[in-house]
Amino acid sequence: MSIAPALVLREGDRDRLAELTRLPSVPSGLAKRARMVLLAADGMPNAAIARTTGVSRPTVIGWRDRYEQGGIKALQDEPRSGRPAEIDELTVVAATLAGAGRPPQRLGITHWSSRFLAAELGISFATVARIWRKWGIQPHRIETFKFSTDPQLEAKIRDVAGLYLNPPENAVVVSVDEKSQIQALDRTAPMLPVMPGLAARRTHDYKRHGTTTLFAALEVATGKITADACYPRHRHQEFLRFLKQVAAAHPGVRLHVVLDNYGTHKHPEVRKWLAKPENQRVTLHFTPTGCSWMNMVEIFFGIITRQAIRRGTFT
Repeated sequence: MSIAPALVLREGDRDRLAELTRLPSVPSGLAKRARMVLLAADGMPNAAIARTTGVSRPTVIGWRDRYEQGGIKALQDEPRSGRPAEIDELTVVAATLAGAGRPPQRLGITHWSSRFLAAELGISFATVARIWRKWGIQPHRIETFKFSTDPQLEAKIRDVAGLYLNPPENAVVVSVDEKSQIQALDRTAPMLPVMPGLAARRTHDYKRHGTTTLFAALEVATGKITADACYPRHRHQEFLRFLKQVAAAHPGVRLHVVLDNYGTHKHPEVRKWLAKPENQRVTLHFTPTGCSWMNMVEIFFGIITRQAIRRGTFT
């Protein structure tokens, strides 16, 4: 039996072939073919290459020939035609989005699931789920939004945003708001710790120990917080008491206070206090209706809710 001569590699191919045999991201088939070509280039007989790589001798000969004709590119898998898809993806997408994404009333459901749509189209739910993933369609998710009907929307946005971006000189800008109805929930048993493979767990039942309201003022320039959680309610009396506390914390300067449109913020008693000569250094700025998120102190409330309140136990 004649022994085939060593395979002659093209210039620069040896390093590339060696790289294909090492990289974990390279498909196993391509890595094996690259190894066959390298062994052939080292002069190993075809039969020995077949035993080393676990393939037949004709397979080795075939890939040697492919490399000689087309180089490394010829070692790639050729595209396979296969059986044409029987399900038109666009049909599934169109059926999902038709009617603003609402299923027919006869089904009695508010949104599509992969199983409901699959039953409607007569295909498998796995096919529907695959197409949804490919097109980024998620009928089960819903988010909220809100339109502001405030006729002074743009003016108020400019006012509040201007205070944040370019506050007046020799003045202090604070964001003030209340987080009401903070419940003091006392779990009936201690929380179980985090374990490998398990989330932290706590009892479903709890005792209620009343509620409180947190008043907070965030100094926009420094992030300093002035807070008071001694109020079980949040009427104009409590707000005015806290407003006086904020004013006392920033004496002798112009004080700009960003607020939302809660009724207690505009109470006659609050206006009366602001009208006094010694308090005219305090100016209230209101966010547009439905845009309380513009009040930066909401960020502080979000942080303490996530980090201290939501999982907290209070006796």
